[in-house]
Amino acid sequence: MRAEKEIFGKYLSRHNLRDTPQRELILDTFLKREEHISAEDLYDIVKKRDPSIGQATVYRMLKLLAEAGLARELDFGDCIKRYEHNYNHPHHDHLICRKCEKTVEVVEPQIEDLQKRVAEKYGFKLTDHSLYLYGYCANCRKRGN
Repeated sequence: MRAEKEIFGKYLSRHNLRDTPQRELILDTFLKREEHISAEDLYDIVKKRDPSIGQATVYRMLKLLAEAGLARELDFGDCIKRYEHNYNHPHHDHLICRKCEKTVEVVEPQIEDLQKRVAEKYGFKLTDHSLYLYGYCANCRKRGN
C-alpha cells in the first residue's frame, strides 16, 4: 500500500490538490478491498468510520484513483460502475454470470496473444482493452438456468 500512497500523493501534487483525512480513509479502504466494488458499497463502508464523508466525495475520489492509475472502472452491463485495483495487478478479463452476477477473473495468455495479433492485422497499437464474457456459472446451470 505504500507505493500506491506515494503514487496518489504525487498525483495530488501534480494537480494542485490537497490530501485530506477523508481522501486517506477512502484510499486505505479501497486498497484493502480485493474485489470489484461500487462507489455505493465503498461509501457504505467508509461512512461507518467517518459519517461526515459524503457520497459525492467517494465518487470524486474513485475518479481520482482511476486517473492516477490506481483503480480501473468496470462496467459489467448492469448499469453499476465498479472499481478494481489497477496498479501492480496483472491484466485480466472477466467471466460474468447473467443469473447470479458471479464474476471470475481470468488470465489467459492465448486470449492476450490473439488480441495483439488482431490489432496488428488491422494496424492498431493496443493501449488497453476489456473483455467481458457473459454466460451462466456452473451453480446456476445446476439449478436449471
